[in-house]
Amino acid sequence: MPKLALVRHGQSAWNLENRFTGWWDADLTEKGEAEAKKAGQLLKSVDADFRASFTSYQTRAIRTLWLALAEMGRAWMPVEKAWQLNERHYGGLTGLDKAETAAKHGDEQVHVWRRSYDVPPPPLEKGSTWDLSTDPRYKGIDIPDTESLKLTLDRVLPYWDAEIAPVLKSGKDVVIAAHGNSLRALVKHLFSVPDDEITSLEIPTGNPLLIDLDDNLKPVAVRYLDADRARDLPALP
Repeated sequence: MPKLALVRHGQSAWNLENRFTGWWDADLTEKGEAEAKKAGQLLKSVDADFRASFTSYQTRAIRTLWLALAEMGRAWMPVEKAWQLNERHYGGLTGLDKAETAAKHGDEQVHVWRRSYDVPPPPLEKGSTWDLSTDPRYKGIDIPDTESLKLTLDRVLPYWDAEIAPVLKSGKDVVIAAHGNSLRALVKHLFSVPDDEITSLEIPTGNPLLIDLDDNLKPVAVRYLDADRARDLPALP
């Protein structure tokens, strides 16, 4: 029965500054590095034999995984990076202060952009400071200009089916270090969370969500490894 650990990256510089980050490559803060190391210590303590790991193309998730694997004594483990595991693209909100954006557009409108399942924010303008079209990591990739959670799920799920699920079905325990919304998309899929409930599910930074799966990759048990920082758990399907 394989185990899957979902780890949201540690605190980033833009988390600290309360800015919409999305695909922008904000790095970890010192606190974020400490959270990543703590995640690795927690993962080392569980009865699991992690043999494969996946992360996004974004530095904060990659470094979270590296730091965690080092703490686990598993720096040797294979790491697969995929843009499909990137954070949700926040479009024209990228780089903006969340409180200032709410003051400008109203709390209700910002809540819709942030928490509705299928309403994306305004698109990012081409040539914007936050335009990633010249970033070499995305060469040949059709970069979105905005995304809802639904659109995020639409890119995460095919990658899960093609690359991650076969590894789990082979019996290997897996770690995924990614982002609040790409992990939320996976939780929605695995636990069949309704559209109107998934956006309220919060995964804390650096606190591994450990899921026991059956042979068909249906969750049979779930828990946060740091009980003191746990949030509400998804219900078993």
